[in-house]
Amino acid sequence: MKKLADRIRKADSLILSTHRQCDGDGLGAEMALFHALRAAGRKSSLINVDSTPRKYRFLEPDRWIQYFENNQELPTSVDLTLIFDTNDERLLEPLFSALKGRSKMTAFVDHHPVLNKGPHPSAESWIDIKAASTGEMAYRLIKELNLPITRDVARCLYTSITFDTQLYRFVRNSPVSHRIAAEMIEIGIDTEDIHRHLFGNQTVQKMAFLARALGQIEYFADGKLAVLKLKDSDLFHYNLEPDESRDVIDMLMNIETLEAAALFREDGNNQYKLSLRSKGQIEVLSVAENIGGGGHVHAAGAFITGKYQQVKDRVVNDLIALLEDTKRTGT
Repeated sequence: MKKLADRIRKADSLILSTHRQCDGDGLGAEMALFHALRAAGRKSSLINVDSTPRKYRFLEPDRWIQYFENNQELPTSVDLTLIFDTNDERLLEPLFSALKGRSKMTAFVDHHPVLNKGPHPSAESWIDIKAASTGEMAYRLIKELNLPITRDVARCLYTSITFDTQLYRFVRNSPVSHRIAAEMIEIGIDTEDIHRHLFGNQTVQKMAFLARALGQIEYFADGKLAVLKLKDSDLFHYNLEPDESRDVIDMLMNIETLEAAALFREDGNNQYKLSLRSKGQIEVLSVAENIGGGGHVHAAGAFITGKYQQVKDRVVNDLIALLEDTKRTGT
């Protein structure tokens, strides 16, 4: 981390980014460093693959972020590109390829495990799988750089950590997330407003969508595995963004008998965003990696193409095999 901080100090030009279909962790982390650099009189550019989901509008992302899907104009040369909340370059396409010949150095700042099957991050990257969020890492980087933590910085850091720990439910059995959050609160941010935007603004349309979707859950392995397909047409019908389905799989995991769940969100014709979750009895990262994805040991995902029944059968069979193996070995 100290080497990366030194590279940031020496860089005259910086681009900050995160994975496509950004979430609160990556967005909050990149914007926190951006605002910290800005408060110190340092210039940097925020360039993301695609637009920011509307639930994060309270951070005013459209004021600061260039969206590559709408504006492909890039600087001819940049000293350092920092990519937050992923170490898989595929999740930044086509932006990553466009930056390849322009950025002198690219570093990933991430808390996901490096893939066994997939591209590896650059040697300059900082990967810390013990961190509960990328926001935690952004905080440490800001501190190492001795940058000011203004209210804008604090709000972004708190958003990042609160989102990725799911209101501090998943903190890797560490007090770090709570300590950082307490420091941000002392700066004077409105935590209730952030919580409301992240978790509390459910619409009538979202409730109607959930009523329809949750009635279509399929169960396997004696109720230990749940599978759900969310149709693109249903999201459109209820005027919802894809991001507004992100929390559905976490709802599934509240079912008492479940050990794992798979959610297929239809993004187009034979195109799906797969989300996988486990309560800890099995790991799901290998299932995601086998189809070109990644993530955490117990929370992973992938973008996949194929006929739904075929891709569903493959994922279900892999998950059932893991459940049966665990049952057989008792581990």
